[in-house]
Amino acid sequence: MALKATIIKARLNISDLNRHHYQQYSFTLAQHPSETDQRMMIRVLAFALNANDNLVFTKGLCADDEPELWWINDDDSIHLWVELGLADDKRLKKACSRAQQVLLYAYGEGSQQAWWQKHQAKLAGFDNLRIVSLAYEDTQKLAAMASRSLDLTITIEDNEVWVSDSETSLQIPLTLLQGQG
Repeated sequence: MALKATIIKARLNISDLNRHHYQQYSFTLAQHPSETDQRMMIRVLAFALNANDNLVFTKGLCADDEPELWWINDDDSIHLWVELGLADDKRLKKACSRAQQVLLYAYGEGSQQAWWQKHQAKLAGFDNLRIVSLAYEDTQKLAAMASRSLDLTITIEDNEVWVSDSETSLQIPLTLLQGQG
């Protein structure tokens, strides 16, 4: 018998001081049975960092030809394509050819530096690609905040994010590897 997705109810109160974007979002998120809490919470963080009314979660792990999040324009062109993890350079190249902007939130225990050294030269030519590194320790602390009912306050300023719930407060630095912040 196949395992079913876990349904996550999320409420985010976002204060993005960089973009002067202050809004509350409520949504339902499906956590695939194979998706870790760490990955699911990074999806939520990626949403918060790019929040607007046009940004939507995709089928994620269930669809190989879609990102984790995207913003589709009225003419069906892709304005923003958001990837997570340590994506293959071929996947990022394809995304860059399809979308106006591509954003990768890189994370992973001990493997980010090796991944970046391997792919940096290949990815340097993509002007519409921005890569942000998230420290493994910080994403593990973020994963510890996961629950079926998320009520998070997220403040974004410069290259830092503060995430808090009723019990925990966490500061996450954003390290820009490529592109403009």
